[in-house]
Amino acid sequence: MKKNTNPITSVRRAGALLHISSLPGAYGVGTMGKEAREFADFLKKSGFSYWQILPLVQTGMGDSPYQSVFAASGNPLFIDPDVLAEKGLVTEREAAENKIKNDGTAHYGEAFEKRFSLLRKAFARFDRTDAEFIAFSKTEFLDYALFMAIRKNYGNVEFRFWEKPLRFHQAEALEKFRAENADEVDFWLFVQFEFYRQWEDLKAYVNGLGIKIIGDIPLYMAYDSADVWANPRLFKLNKNLTRRKVAGVPPDYFSATGQLWGNPVYDWKVHEAEGFSWWIERIRLAFSLYDVVRIDHFRGFDRYFEIDAKAETAMGGKWKKGPGIALFDAAKAALGDLPFIAEDLGSLDTGVYRLMKKTGYPGMKVLQFAFDGNKDNPYLPQNISENSVCYTGTHDNDTLVGFLNNLQDRERKNLNAILVPLLREAKIPAHVSTSRAEAAAMRALALSCRSGLCVLPVQDILLTGGETRMNVPSVASGNWRYRLKKPMPQKLAEELKKLLEKYARA
Repeated sequence: MKKNTNPITSVRRAGALLHISSLPGAYGVGTMGKEAREFADFLKKSGFSYWQILPLVQTGMGDSPYQSVFAASGNPLFIDPDVLAEKGLVTEREAAENKIKNDGTAHYGEAFEKRFSLLRKAFARFDRTDAEFIAFSKTEFLDYALFMAIRKNYGNVEFRFWEKPLRFHQAEALEKFRAENADEVDFWLFVQFEFYRQWEDLKAYVNGLGIKIIGDIPLYMAYDSADVWANPRLFKLNKNLTRRKVAGVPPDYFSATGQLWGNPVYDWKVHEAEGFSWWIERIRLAFSLYDVVRIDHFRGFDRYFEIDAKAETAMGGKWKKGPGIALFDAAKAALGDLPFIAEDLGSLDTGVYRLMKKTGYPGMKVLQFAFDGNKDNPYLPQNISENSVCYTGTHDNDTLVGFLNNLQDRERKNLNAILVPLLREAKIPAHVSTSRAEAAAMRALALSCRSGLCVLPVQDILLTGGETRMNVPSVASGNWRYRLKKPMPQKLAEELKKLLEKYARA
């Protein structure tokens, strides 16, 4: 058997999955402040080597981190008011006015109003002659700042409703707009500048503990985004810049009618003709934020599901050929070997498996998907290879406790018939009386498997129920709201340390 040399999976390690928004704290949504460092300290004491988060991007309607106004943006709500006060950009009293009671739910709307009011006060005191800020204002973030400023000027309507010169990103019109709206453009540049400064400080702290951060790069862009507005040639749009073809997935585990995402799909022929330069820059920016990057919906690089923009469901879509290995070869040639994790879940075929083999990237093995009764199920522990990342569940799954509580009779029989022998083989107690105890056994099973890296959502570390689920795919509202009410218990760190040591992951 060929030796596994992948830097992510060649040594047995463990990670925890918790997005920044889910951190505890006083400001309505988790931030990059002291609670983030306290969580990193907990991971260190527990023996974890990785902290996985969701995309850090600025979100829009629905609060999804997979729909953003700019792929490289940082979420302004993650900017910590206390850090702004320490820098003298706001007063302690002004920071305190941002406080919102933490009831275990992310309050995006209220936090949005308070945080942007605070950020405008901070911007008013910020030195715009700062050399680093001036350099930052000349980067790709200028398109983001222009997009946000123009959008505000038009009452936050989609860019397809803007006047033609601005809608079509004409240089003369943009220069004129910037000259007339310098303060507003600079404000949005400041927001990202401050986000990146706080993130770099936090990442340095986490890395200093010996913990690496796994980030996430979504496959698609939101239609109403600076990315699409500034680069319409790269997407399948109509001549008036409305959507012609959109992305989604066919009927699957999560939805009987498939998922209609609505994101414009790429014109891959144009990308290839330009040497994938836009993608290479996007990947470079991702690795400036994260140590390891999970590629969301990896199968879309082999074949992607394309749906007519006028369709009401994804059922009439068609599979189309993606860029394949050519994109990843181009990225490697430009940036070197890159530590990617491929999200290879969903509807797979031989083409995806070939692409996985060519790249050598570790795929994802989700334990909740292992119990359909098929002995060849790729998520069963005995079918998992070292070069993979095992998860008890992802942000799209129910928690382990919620999953177990919601099993139907037939599903329960299938699970018992498969799980009990697996637990016995792994020398994990198989006779359990509660869903929490059974979930704890499944958590141990995941840690015991051959995958070089095992990642546990915090909900499965804490063994909480389905009420703490992060996201339900195809459900438009009520998602992304899970938050810790308080810091992780220190006693739990000692228990986890022993558990990770038992399975040689600490």
